[in-house]
Amino acid sequence: MAGKACNILVTGANRGLGLELVKQLAEASCPGRRIFACCREPSKAQNLEELAKKHPEVIHIIRLDVGDLASILESAKQVGSILGEDGLNLLVNNAGLAYRSNMKETVPKEMQDTFNTNIMGPMMMTKEFLPYLQKAAQSSAEAGMSCSKAAVINISTLLGCIEKVPQTYGFFPVLALPYRISKAGLNMLTVCNAEEFKEEGILFTLLHPGWVRTDMGGPDGEIDAPDSVSGMLRVMDTLTEKHSGAFLDYNGQPLPW
Repeated sequence: MAGKACNILVTGANRGLGLELVKQLAEASCPGRRIFACCREPSKAQNLEELAKKHPEVIHIIRLDVGDLASILESAKQVGSILGEDGLNLLVNNAGLAYRSNMKETVPKEMQDTFNTNIMGPMMMTKEFLPYLQKAAQSSAEAGMSCSKAAVINISTLLGCIEKVPQTYGFFPVLALPYRISKAGLNMLTVCNAEEFKEEGILFTLLHPGWVRTDMGGPDGEIDAPDSVSGMLRVMDTLTEKHSGAFLDYNGQPLPW
């Protein structure tokens, strides 16, 4: 369960959902918990720094740009040095990029940047932190799968649902191309990983946080970040091997592909 996971890494932790995830996880009672809060520019992450000061033994701020392989490699070394002989129980790939452009407006660089952050980022994070996830799974006495054992949670979106495009396009036409396509790709990556690593006991699940009032979601969102995150954490607490490869919303409801 996420509530009992000792060692947790969250990307994009400087604001929005990532910051709220770190906040709620840090406030939850769990002896020995370590949260690796990752962001591109820690020196500019004032809210995260203030949160870390409140929980100095729990939160470790790590510099990480998920769109830069060298940065991922360096962060893996840094986290590994802190973990020591312990494994990583939970990796939350939350960092994302969204250009507000449609087919007519999108340029190749926007598509490349979005894919680099939203697909390659989670892929390489999973790959480079896999040894720590494997260590957590191997050392756990738990049967089956859970977020307290070894899990990767990829934050996706309803906008990545191919089936729902006719319904959602009208609401979010400016998030029409790079973002949607990249999240559909992330969904496929997650399902493939769920199959590849199921024998190792590592859980892979996709979560849709809802339409949240954040910098990315905008002021017209349906819910606030605290409500979204508390919902996602409740869902994480219920995940088992039955949910590996699943696509769920923040209330735990299955979503179409």
